Amino acid sequence: MKGMKTNKSYSKRLKITKSGKILSRKPGFNHFNAKQSRTRQLAGKKTQNFIIKNKPKSHLMPFS
Repeated sequence: MKGMKTNKSYSKRLKITKSGKILSRKPGFNHFNAKQSRTRQLAGKKTQNFIIKNKPKSHLMPFS
């Protein structure tokens, strides 16, 4: 039976909370963090709200 598939590259970068909010990592904190101050390093670990409309969300993650 064929059906819709979840876009794996999209789903690995996001986390869906119990209440349905979508969280993502802050961009720009992958490497070269040793030169940054400690507060800036830790700020990169926090997640931020990911805002997306329902239509593209339903195409990329149909089972969420």
